[in-house]
Amino acid sequence: MGQLFSTRMAGIWDRIDKKLKCYREFEENLSVLQKLARELSFQLEELEHTSTSERSEQWEEEVEDLIEEVEDLERSILKWKLLTVAVYLYGRTVVEKIDEAKELLEEGNYLFPNCFKYLILGGGVAAGYAAREFSKRGVKPGELGIISEESVAPYERPALSKGYLFPRNPSRLPQFHVCVGSGGERLGLNWYEEKGIELILNTKIVKTDLKSKTLTSEDGSVFKFGTLIIATGSGVVKLSDFGVKGDQAKNVLYLRDVKDADKVVEAMKAKKNGKAVVVGGGYIGLEVGAVLRQNNLNVTMVYPGHWCMSRLFTKEIAEFYERYYTSKGIKLVKETSVIELEADPNGEVKKVKLKNGRELEADVVVVGVGARPATGLFQGQLEMNKGGIKTDGLFKTSVNDVYAIGDVAWFPMKIYNERRRVEHVDHARKSAMKAVEAIMEQEKVVEVYDYLPYFYSRVFDLSWQFYGDNVGERTVMFGNRNLVVKKPKFGCYWIKDGKIMGAFLEGGDSEENKAMQNLAWNQPKVDDLRELEDKGLSFAFNYKDFQKTNAA
Repeated sequence: MGQLFSTRMAGIWDRIDKKLKCYREFEENLSVLQKLARELSFQLEELEHTSTSERSEQWEEEVEDLIEEVEDLERSILKWKLLTVAVYLYGRTVVEKIDEAKELLEEGNYLFPNCFKYLILGGGVAAGYAAREFSKRGVKPGELGIISEESVAPYERPALSKGYLFPRNPSRLPQFHVCVGSGGERLGLNWYEEKGIELILNTKIVKTDLKSKTLTSEDGSVFKFGTLIIATGSGVVKLSDFGVKGDQAKNVLYLRDVKDADKVVEAMKAKKNGKAVVVGGGYIGLEVGAVLRQNNLNVTMVYPGHWCMSRLFTKEIAEFYERYYTSKGIKLVKETSVIELEADPNGEVKKVKLKNGRELEADVVVVGVGARPATGLFQGQLEMNKGGIKTDGLFKTSVNDVYAIGDVAWFPMKIYNERRRVEHVDHARKSAMKAVEAIMEQEKVVEVYDYLPYFYSRVFDLSWQFYGDNVGERTVMFGNRNLVVKKPKFGCYWIKDGKIMGAFLEGGDSEENKAMQNLAWNQPKVDDLRELEDKGLSFAFNYKDFQKTNAA
């Protein structure tokens, strides 16, 4: 009998303890709600003098409604002398109102001037594609800001070394604002205004504090953010970085933004039929060299490698382009570098002195010797490696609510199971879209970025595309590299451990390029290299229905 009594008493005390716990939780929740309501009231008073947007008016109405509901709750609870009844009637409502109040408080934080729920630092290609993705995924007016040093909305940067410099019918803004480069809508200033996305142009950030979530501009303005996307891209490497003297002379030009391109256009007009020296044999060097020649300048290209585009091209591929450039009247000076630029009494560049002892006369010098990721603002705050900011497969950095995309991201390349940095417009676009997806869909499982390296170029009447990785112990060339042919078509496969890792094609149409892309994704085994050489491009069509595509 005693044991039964003890068991019953234990059960009674357990029920009492649970009720007391329930009452305490209710009182604590009610106290939290009351505190949140007071904070909202203070925030409401502050915003009355700073923000008059349609979005802030809607927020103010919601806050006023919530405060009134909390006051009604307080009065209703006081009517009940028994706390049990109050808990039963209003317990769930109090919890729901806490969640609602927290959301309103967070939203209110971003209604103040220079405060954004989402902030993109950088105004290049990646920023434009990120903005479009935010819009697609329902970002509210006023939540997103973009800070750019440039004076124009984001644009397709590849146009600067191609159509922008053409002698006839050159491209000009707003023709190539993003996202026309991928076949999308052109996003001009009106688009950002209509979407309520604030473009903060002509603004240079000089200090960042990721702990306090603030960015400080050159003029002292402070910008606050909830989530930051770093899309600062790369800056040009200058000749002075290598100790070259005289690179401050007039008409020594670089090409990174519209202002740079305008300077090249002005120089081509001022020095019509003059002598141009292009320093560098990579992307910029080859594309600018071609367009300078199309503008009837006498062009000499100088680069240190044994052949052009040495980071990507094999010797055989490069030989074709070098012969083509020579046939267009472009002189190539290889295996040497610039040591000094000499100016005339007016300060204009006049002579280019080379390491091998040669001296080249020059009216214009265009330099394309590489780019460096713009990560200096985040040194010591983010984990970095290989010159970039370390991210995961969704472009999250080592700091919560901070993402890095495009050139600056050192990310896991899933297909090769290693981290890499990629400086190319295709990756800038796709990394931007993936990061925004991760930010906006945090309640869902988002697949990690799965990307196949892709590079392309168009010069004169030529057009090539490359997919995959240019690694391996063997390469297999195929096709016709004869300059006599009106439209040469040839390619190359890179073989590593018996698998095709990379695929290059000059002169391909859209179907052929797609086949090469699918081949690089599939990485098929190759047993007979002679057969691969004989089949050439047709070998890729064995995989034309392989459906893998560059994941955004």
